[in-house]
Amino acid sequence: MEVFLIKLLQFILSISLLVLLHEGGHMLASKLFGVRVEKFFIFFDVAIGKWSGKLFSFKPRNSDTEYGMGWLPLGGYCKIAGMIDESMDTEQMKRDPQPWEFRTKPAWQRLIIMVAGVTVNFVLALFIYSMIMFHWGDSYIRVADMSMGMKFNNEAKSYGFKDHDILLGTNIRAFKDFNADVFRDLSEAQYCDVLRDGKKVRINLPGNINLLNMLKTTPKFVTPFVPAVADTVLQRMPVTEDSKDSIETPAWKIGMRKGDKILAVNGKAVDSYNAFTEAIGVISDELAATSSHRDSLKLRTVSLVIEKAGTQGKKDTVTTMLTPDAKLGFAVGGPDYLYRDKVTHVSYSFLESFPAGIKYGWDVLAGYVSDMKYVFTAEGAKSLGGFGAIGSLFPQTWDWHAFWMMTAFLSIILAFMNILPIPALDGGHVLFLIYEIITRRKPSEKFLIRAEYVGITILVLLMIVANLNDILRWIGIMS
Repeated sequence: MEVFLIKLLQFILSISLLVLLHEGGHMLASKLFGVRVEKFFIFFDVAIGKWSGKLFSFKPRNSDTEYGMGWLPLGGYCKIAGMIDESMDTEQMKRDPQPWEFRTKPAWQRLIIMVAGVTVNFVLALFIYSMIMFHWGDSYIRVADMSMGMKFNNEAKSYGFKDHDILLGTNIRAFKDFNADVFRDLSEAQYCDVLRDGKKVRINLPGNINLLNMLKTTPKFVTPFVPAVADTVLQRMPVTEDSKDSIETPAWKIGMRKGDKILAVNGKAVDSYNAFTEAIGVISDELAATSSHRDSLKLRTVSLVIEKAGTQGKKDTVTTMLTPDAKLGFAVGGPDYLYRDKVTHVSYSFLESFPAGIKYGWDVLAGYVSDMKYVFTAEGAKSLGGFGAIGSLFPQTWDWHAFWMMTAFLSIILAFMNILPIPALDGGHVLFLIYEIITRRKPSEKFLIRAEYVGITILVLLMIVANLNDILRWIGIMS
């Protein structure tokens, strides 16, 4: 429960900040051109019965704007007078146009008002990235410094990769750290250079590998090679992830301790922790499919071959029963631990942080835009996530570095999604304004109202699909 609250608070704080500044951009531009802003709200004040839905609101003296907070934390809004927006205030549009209304201003002023929100979000993201670079610098482990190399799945091996290959780069660029860009580059590259047994080897690639499959396939196309050597063995752990009751772990029961290495699971050799988790994943999938208690106990009973630490290759074969959710109860040192002495750290002065932050933010945006083509596939639609998926991306403990990195990323997403040419989004209004500027013909208010309804319907459907995906993942129907 504590972890959930920490994630929730970070999510709400991040979204509130982004919405506040996004809508603030619209309001600032509106007031600059003498357009009245009637309401400026964080969260939506959806009315319930006779209750207005406002947690609080106030209107400063001599101000035309009501400021407040609604109860529904799904965003916020800035109600601009004389504009057809998500408030669908059609009664206002029936009255005679006033000089302080949005609809009476020149098209170029209205265009600036509409792009102000996404401009603020994009500039904000670049500023946050710059300040992260200034305060924390950039720390990473170079892929080329991962001396144990990578673990590849069968698809990757069919192109010529071999386990323990050290990735160097592609015809696109040299690899930096191990992140989504590695997958993007491999999916589009014509070749990849690796270090194999001390020699540089070039592997030809088709240039059109499906990125979504690379990430979603189990095992993944490529992951850092991690030995199946216990770094930590838990003595006790919860019966299941959601249980308050604890049990002695299977690993502790069979005498596993730090430094012990797993060599085989149920008679099948495992050469890494990657292979071990794959074998346990198969058991977990089979457990989810069985309804028989007897079959469940049979599946959970596993045979392990273990090489004890400091025994110079002595092997023990033991049988144990996994926990109900297929856990053994030990952890290994991941790449951050294995290569802790090979961390590259770059510090930036205040002035140096801005070009570094801008470059980082631009790369994030380019990667996100590149991945958008997968949204329009069946698998891509399944990958959509709602508020639960976004909230889960925040760390389990309050970490300001991770919080600001995530906030900057969400700011870029908010900017990009809002500028899409969909009615009801800023991009939809921009599209109609560009049409008006080019043709010098203003779309009718009737057309704009209908377009707004279409846009709202599209957005609601997307929100339903994304949040339904979250629910299906939570109950285990969809991975």
